[in-house]
Amino acid sequence: MTHISSTPFLDTAFDLTTLSFITVLLVLCILSLCFIFHLRFKSRYSHHLQRFNSLWTVRFLLVLFITLWSLNELLRLTVVREGYFYNLSTNLSRSKQETLCKAHVVLSLGFFEPAFLVTLLFLVDVSIKKDTPSSLWAIGYVLSMCLPILCLQVLFVFSKTDLLFWPHYFRRSYVVLSNSLSKDTVLCAYPLLSTIVFGAFGLGYSFWFILSCWKVVSMVINNALRVRIYGLAFTVMISVPAQIVFLALSVVWKPEEPVYCVVALLVFLSSFACAVVGQGILVIRPIADSLAAGKDFRRCNNRGTSRRLGDRGSLSENA
Repeated sequence: MTHISSTPFLDTAFDLTTLSFITVLLVLCILSLCFIFHLRFKSRYSHHLQRFNSLWTVRFLLVLFITLWSLNELLRLTVVREGYFYNLSTNLSRSKQETLCKAHVVLSLGFFEPAFLVTLLFLVDVSIKKDTPSSLWAIGYVLSMCLPILCLQVLFVFSKTDLLFWPHYFRRSYVVLSNSLSKDTVLCAYPLLSTIVFGAFGLGYSFWFILSCWKVVSMVINNALRVRIYGLAFTVMISVPAQIVFLALSVVWKPEEPVYCVVALLVFLSSFACAVVGQGILVIRPIADSLAAGKDFRRCNNRGTSRRLGDRGSLSENA
């Protein structure tokens, strides 16, 4: 236990900034869900849209994992646990808040973020395949890629005896602070062991993702679609390695120091960028294009029908 040395106003400012970005991301997730289910509803009455709707389950998974990741980020915000939800936090003992910090690390770096990153990769890979895989196969693919990482994170974060020989910053998922009022404040942190596990996943993932994007670009003729793939690849190739670097740097400072707040915000923004760009390029824009194409298809059909009816009318008059 240490004494509080950071500025409460500064800590609150960083937490509120993160909370604002989480709110924006949740609004975007709701918008994405509206697009997904709107296309799902339209495809029931339009044969032309059915093939565009074949990946609705995978897109729904992507939005779901991003939503869960953003909600999980609330667990590490002190202003949420002790400010806005004060009545609830009074019922949380110190040990329960410590458990919440551990759960945040495990779920964020071990499941939710790897899951939405793998789902991004799956959507890129399947875009160049002739046959669309089943929904169950897609779910199994994502879970099989994430479960090993989740198991390692649970082992490293919740183990109490096997890792005692490691330095504290390898295992530190929280720090307990005390002030003059004898009130304990629990600040969440990122253990170095969890960073190493996520870093190994992130480096392998980045290589695989850029290879998949290269395959897609080599087969795509549409220049606009190429620009989107380039934008997605650039975002992932910058954000994921940057997040790994920021996670590694977070062990240099203590969670109560202002510099740590900056690094933690950068860690969050790295994932935030992938989530926003991924939804925009792989969910919202393709569905919007599909709906626009459906309108054009119906308009052409209506013109063709009107023209045929006009021809029949003229033939009847001539007869």
